[in-house]
Amino acid sequence: MKNQLEFFEIPSPCIGVCEVNNKGFCKGCFRSRPERLHWLELSAEQKREVIRACQSRRARVMRARQETLQKQQGGQEQIGQADLF
Repeated sequence: MKNQLEFFEIPSPCIGVCEVNNKGFCKGCFRSRPERLHWLELSAEQKREVIRACQSRRARVMRARQETLQKQQGGQEQIGQADLF
């Protein structure tokens, strides 16, 4: 029995934010240049693999942003405590 998802075309993950980050991935959908250029040529399974990779890339970026924010907030707290003494 086929999975129901196999009956539908897998849409592009593009969200219209077409700008590349310092690693070469789109800041909007997290696809590489070849993944963006060849999307229409990919099989359904290849598209699913690209989407999984994009989700992983996005999660890494979000973790890094969160860690940076926490470090910045920690530094501000340290400055505030130093001012008390």
